[in-house]
Amino acid sequence: MSLLSRTVYVTSLLALTLLGPSGAAAGPFVFSTGNPDGLIGTLSRPAGGGTIQTETADDFVLGQPTRITSAAFTGLIPAGAPLTSLTQVEIEFYHVFPGDSANPPSGKVPTRTNSPGDVEIASATRDSAGGSLSFVAALLNPSFTVANSVVNGINPSPNVFTRGEGPVTGQEILISVNFTTPIDLPADHYFFRPEALLSSGNFLWLSAPKPIGAGGTPFAPDLQSWTRNDDLAPDWLRIGTDITGQGPFNAAFSLAGTVPAPSTLLLLSFGLAGIGAYRGWRCER
Repeated sequence: MSLLSRTVYVTSLLALTLLGPSGAAAGPFVFSTGNPDGLIGTLSRPAGGGTIQTETADDFVLGQPTRITSAAFTGLIPAGAPLTSLTQVEIEFYHVFPGDSANPPSGKVPTRTNSPGDVEIASATRDSAGGSLSFVAALLNPSFTVANSVVNGINPSPNVFTRGEGPVTGQEILISVNFTTPIDLPADHYFFRPEALLSSGNFLWLSAPKPIGAGGTPFAPDLQSWTRNDDLAPDWLRIGTDITGQGPFNAAFSLAGTVPAPSTLLLLSFGLAGIGAYRGWRCER
């Protein structure tokens, strides 16, 4: 084995050792759509208490592999309801259609272009019921009004345009989530879907400005928020374009975590290349 080969191999092993199983050097990742704009609140809850599941999702982009360790989202709960009435939080992530989807789709909705996929990314699902996340709710405003809402009016074509179900006033709360098991995602375009279950009443996820403005993290293309219930699934409807005609909307949420530092990625690339070179040398022998 030449001096160069030995040097490359040893340096490669050192690089991988320094990185370790969790990735040694890392920088912060933060994403936010900004504060609620008061335009609309949309139901997002797991099934329970005789009610069907209803989901709302909004998108974000990762420019490089990212470990997501926490999230937060803002919504309404009924006036007078205690924060302890929040009993369960579930978080899912979706690829953009046609990822994880049957294609062509069923044709029950106007379009699936730029929607979430049919099914969630299984490895990125976290649920307080199973202990894979913990959450804390904080009261932001005891009386917050949205100009419109979508709770039950989620229908297949041709009856998708219901105009929404009107204004709602409730308590504005922030739900902060910590992932007991962090979520590792490669660079890609995704949808974030939170659900919150109350012992009584509904949780409505609040909209945020679109395009994302001051206080948020602009990106392109910024897709709009979508919704569905178990009667419509696996299809999705655009809240602002298909259902209300008032959008498009974003939804109020943030994500935080870490990304590998550029020097770490360079070191890892060199390490992997070195191991490849050594294996090639072994084969030549």
